[in-house]
Amino acid sequence: MLELHLPTPEHTDLLGQALAASRPAQALLELQGDLGAGKSTTARALLRALGVTGAIRSPTYTLVERYPLADGSEAWHMDLYRIGGAAELDFLGLDEGTASLWLVEWPERGAGALPATDLRLELQMSGTGRRASLIPLSDSGEAWVKRLCEGGELGSLSVDRP
Repeated sequence: MLELHLPTPEHTDLLGQALAASRPAQALLELQGDLGAGKSTTARALLRALGVTGAIRSPTYTLVERYPLADGSEAWHMDLYRIGGAAELDFLGLDEGTASLWLVEWPERGAGALPATDLRLELQMSGTGRRASLIPLSDSGEAWVKRLCEGGELGSLSVDRP
C-alpha cells in the first residue's frame, strides 16, 4: 500500500498524471471515496494525461463515458452510484476486451460483474486537502505501484509509507 498527502487540487491532478504515466497496458482502477473526495478529478487528470482532448464528462448520469486514448486504445470511466445492482451492468454493453483502462467509481455496486481490480485508490478529505491510499489487488497492481515509486512520477507528492 502507498499513502499520499494531496494538499491542493493541483496535487490531485499530479496523482492522476502519475497514474497515467505508470499504468499497465490493461488495468481496472477502482476509485473510492465519499462524494467530493476527488474521484472524478483524479480520473479527469489521468485521462487528460493519456491524450484525451475535448470534454471529459462525469459519468454520474450516463453511468459510463468512453474515451479514445492517444495510443489507439480506449478507456471507460464508470460511475455506478446510481445502479441498483450488478445485473444492471448487462444493459451497458460492456465487453471486457474492448477497454484497456477501466476507471470505476462506486465499484462495490457492480461487484461480481466487473473484471478483477488491479489497483484501488481510496480518497478522503484531510483538512483542506486529501489523503490517497493506493492498494494493489493484483500482480499488475503491485507492478503499477512499484513503477509509481521507482519512476519518479510522484514528483512533489508527499509519500507516507505505512
